[in-house]
Amino acid sequence: LLPFIYIVTLGGQQPRKHYGITSSISLAFPREIDHIYTQKLTEAMKPFGVFEGEDELNHRLAVLGKLNSFVKEWIAEISESKNLPLSAVANVGGKIFTFGSYRLGVHTKGADIDALCVAPRHIERTDFFSSFFEKLKQHDEIKDLRAVEDAFVPVIKFKFDGIEIDLLFARLALQSIPDNLDLRGDSLLRNLDIRCIRSLNGCRVTDEILYLVPNKENFRLTLRAIKLWAKRRGIYSNMLGFLGGVSWAMLVARTCQLYPNAVAATLVHKFFLVFSKWEWPNPVLLKQPEDSNLNLPVWDPRVNPSDRYHLMPIITPAYPQQNSTYNVSTSTRTIMSEEFKNGLTVTDEILQGKADWSKLFEPPNFFQKYKHYIVLTASASTEENHLEWIGLVESKIRVLVGNLERNEYITLAHVNPQSFPGSKENHNENEFVSMWFIGISFKKLDNSDCVNIDLTYDIQSFTDTVYRQASNINMLKDGMTIEATHVKKKQLHHYLPPELVQRKKKVKKKVCVYSVSKKAKLYPISLLGRFFLFIYFFFFSVPIATPVAKPPAPPAGNTIPTVVGRSVIPRITSSSPSPTELPSSVNGAPKRPHSPSQEDPPKRHKDTEVLSSL
Repeated sequence: LLPFIYIVTLGGQQPRKHYGITSSISLAFPREIDHIYTQKLTEAMKPFGVFEGEDELNHRLAVLGKLNSFVKEWIAEISESKNLPLSAVANVGGKIFTFGSYRLGVHTKGADIDALCVAPRHIERTDFFSSFFEKLKQHDEIKDLRAVEDAFVPVIKFKFDGIEIDLLFARLALQSIPDNLDLRGDSLLRNLDIRCIRSLNGCRVTDEILYLVPNKENFRLTLRAIKLWAKRRGIYSNMLGFLGGVSWAMLVARTCQLYPNAVAATLVHKFFLVFSKWEWPNPVLLKQPEDSNLNLPVWDPRVNPSDRYHLMPIITPAYPQQNSTYNVSTSTRTIMSEEFKNGLTVTDEILQGKADWSKLFEPPNFFQKYKHYIVLTASASTEENHLEWIGLVESKIRVLVGNLERNEYITLAHVNPQSFPGSKENHNENEFVSMWFIGISFKKLDNSDCVNIDLTYDIQSFTDTVYRQASNINMLKDGMTIEATHVKKKQLHHYLPPELVQRKKKVKKKVCVYSVSKKAKLYPISLLGRFFLFIYFFFFSVPIATPVAKPPAPPAGNTIPTVVGRSVIPRITSSSPSPTELPSSVNGAPKRPHSPSQEDPPKRHKDTEVLSSL
């Protein structure tokens, strides 16, 4: 199948091709100034470590070459142990495929490599997690080896000569695996189990994206810029309801299809132009979905009612097509839409010569943006337990965001993807602590009455969900706790270093008040004169407001109310319950179909697993 469509023209002209599901917006070729802006964009990204040097690239290639040989050697050994003929053993093959940011060519310094081990039909998954795992363990250059066999997409993680690698496994219904195997063919999915299909999906999507863009180099440089921008602006996290790497790649690929001849500087600007005006939830598609008659579930709102509630669908181009952004919520979509508009404003200024590219990568001051925050704290008694615990807690934060969004008085719940270490002042020195911050915007009320907003249930149902999930997978251990606390902006300095919460100083212009005489000459008024003017206007021109009685204090209990304008929200502290104390059920508020289920297993951090979900 070709990635483009031919448009037939009249008058004997050559047919013109275009990429994607629609014709291009512009076929204009770059001007000299566009190349200059692209060079400046490249220079602006270098300080952030987005480009890897030649030595590091060669080191990665060497490591992958060793791993590929290692896999072929292991497959041959297993084939021989299963009494295959020697002639078959010699040609059985096996291969390592890469996907994700490394395969797209946009990985950064020190980034890990997502890889897939493809084996023939007589190699079982149990062989991969037993004999191959043991073979890796004996290798001197392999460190930090661990297997996650019960994950949604099973994986072996390790460091090979300093390079972090996440290795998936898939066996195909083939007698041997040739070196020139192309995974893009849908027929390879026949008779495969669901875990193999999920594992293959990452490679198939990555390869399809590269196949569907008109110019790979322009695509890669643009994607590097957009990924850096998204990370700097705090909207790069699939797990927390923003977009992950593959979703950003598909948005950039669609922009490249619409402007096939443009260079990176133009494409970055057009990216913000297109998606600041995109009418969500219209889906982003790189090609028309195809049905391969393999009866696998695909994203189709005409057939699946739940798909109709996805807020920001970006559809993977490889069969079975899936929405890579099903975690997006009302709040995260609102935040990303604002960032698209802000990016358009900044790139307009850059291309007009009014600003530099560095302005695009300036981080927002999250801790000055909101008046109210919820501080979510996860603690554990050991470092090992802490790493395990924060992984589960972070995977469930979007459930808390969903609970807050359903509160009628909250208009926005903005989670900062970055976690922060807990201060020793507020916690035991022997504890390992991580904190997340959620900015809260309350609805503006027309009346002047005080409204009590109780978030106890919203937060308690979230903590119960985390504890129950931890108990179900036998993770819950002594010392594992969650604490959710409401704080005002002025209280953030108790939790964060001063440089994060201090407002950037602005140069104040000297203001001078003048009076106008009959001769139209301006005379500055003295400080004493200003004082008397203030007294006059305050007492004689403005009605004096009647004081409003304070609302009665709520009853004492485990909820400590804090007055928030017209609102009252609580401070919740949840200690780790024993498994027998866990609530049997959490009867939550009516759940939106697109909201994540509180019982869903924790999602892996990798975007590839989101793609692999069926």
